[in-house]
Amino acid sequence: MSTSHILLGLLSPRPLHGYELKRAHDTRLPSARPLAFGQVYATLNRLVRDGLASQAGHERAGGPDRTAYEVTDDGRRSLSDWLGTPEPPAPHLSSTLLAKTVIALLVADEASARRQLSEQRAAHLARMRELTAVKTAPGTAVAEVLAADLAIAHLDADLRWMQTATERVADLRLEVH
Repeated sequence: MSTSHILLGLLSPRPLHGYELKRAHDTRLPSARPLAFGQVYATLNRLVRDGLASQAGHERAGGPDRTAYEVTDDGRRSLSDWLGTPEPPAPHLSSTLLAKTVIALLVADEASARRQLSEQRAAHLARMRELTAVKTAPGTAVAEVLAADLAIAHLDADLRWMQTATERVADLRLEVH
């Protein structure tokens, strides 16, 4: 995820100051890790340094000075290039689920690996139920529904993998021992 490009996109409609950018990020991308204020301001400083954003003015509303930022023409071109470039599929898969299954077989037995997969399956199903409740609640924002849909799809893929892994535990045990 490119925080710089996301902030440029959030700045595109109108100038915003750091607090507004953080709030817009956390609201519009509900499944993303919330941005820290330090990350917002450090990224804004880099965007200004690189000519992709500029200061658009200062305001003081009963507190500290707030600097608003806006996207420059170079920033709009950079954002357009980023949006037009497909994300490459991850070249390597790092999965805690796979690691735990292999390690369970190394330190215990097939029953332990199957139990670990079964417990993980129960946790995934519980999370899917939570996400389904979120996305079907009245008044749920479309961004939250889309975030829940994405998470559910990933959990579903994990569940299918767990089923396959459970079926292959005996063969995997032969390989790891």
